[in-house]
Amino acid sequence: QVQLVESGGGLVQPGGSLRLSCAASGSIGSILTMDWYRQAPGKERELVATISSAGTANYVDSVKGRFTISRDNAQKTVYLQMNSLKPEDTAVYYCYAVVRTSGTNYGTYWGRGTQVTVYS
Repeated sequence: QVQLVESGGGLVQPGGSLRLSCAASGSIGSILTMDWYRQAPGKERELVATISSAGTANYVDSVKGRFTISRDNAQKTVYLQMNSLKPEDTAVYYCYAVVRTSGTNYGTYWGRGTQVTVYS
């Protein structure tokens, strides 16, 4: 089994910054893509940022230039640096990973989420 545990959420004023972390543990052979999603109240979950095992990153247009995704493969951890936060960034942020557990066995996993609230 694989577990993803997020941390780093909290309350912040507009223009502020937060850094989210997501650590993977368990039966991990290798981690392919690691993503951050978010879900605001009454809205569907959306992909915010994704990073490949080689470090190629992509972002949803609304966060480009403000958020940076990175990963530490040795620590099996993905980060999301969020700068210039806006009230519309308020959501529960979820970590997602595609993991090769062993041989040719793959699985997809979600963390439980961490709340980010941007208030004025």
